[in-house]
Amino acid sequence: MTATADPSPARAAGPLVRRLVQLYVGLALYGASSALLVEADLGLEPWNVLHQGLSELTGISIGVMSIIVGALVLLLWIPLRQRPGLGTVSNVFVVGLAMDATLSLVPDVHSYGVRIPLMVVAIVLNGAATGLYIAARFGPGPRDGLMTGLHRRTGRSIRLMRTTVEVVVVVTGFLLGGTIGVGTVLYAVTIGPLAQFFLRFFAAPAPSAGSTTVAGASPRQAILRR
Repeated sequence: MTATADPSPARAAGPLVRRLVQLYVGLALYGASSALLVEADLGLEPWNVLHQGLSELTGISIGVMSIIVGALVLLLWIPLRQRPGLGTVSNVFVVGLAMDATLSLVPDVHSYGVRIPLMVVAIVLNGAATGLYIAARFGPGPRDGLMTGLHRRTGRSIRLMRTTVEVVVVVTGFLLGGTIGVGTVLYAVTIGPLAQFFLRFFAAPAPSAGSTTVAGASPRQAILRR
């Protein structure tokens, strides 16, 4: 009987490098797209409504507030018995840093002729970024892992858990001064299909048994089911 040779370290490194590039490019683009939604000022995605509201309350930048909230959400994984991956921890820091960096570079816009296209571009870019980093299979973001953890602990659907948490997040953020608008609604309606499309488009090779494991649910579960 002929034994099947294990892949050499050099050959195995190729897919790993690709996945790492996908992860960090995706997270950086996610932060940049969120910043563009802030600049468009027509409504933010649910968690950034909260981040913006807390930013208005404390004077801390929205990107740093995203990092703080992400770290606090990650602590909630402990009682939910979720295990973070490299992507989970990276998500906490890279998205917030990329968001603040983009906001410092992009000039303010005032015309609806610029703000509306900017909003659309930001939402599509956010979907692409979501597909990129989730398809890399280094673990879901802290907020997605919260939803899947609640799903497993309560037996309720991911859709119900996400809807419940995000309604609370949006309402709290709005009361604190976060922006809700047509962008919030458009994001909620389109981000699921966009992320699923880009998840298939950017699908990375399956990791080998010795590769970094993915904590929590599968990419299709972690992605935005609304």
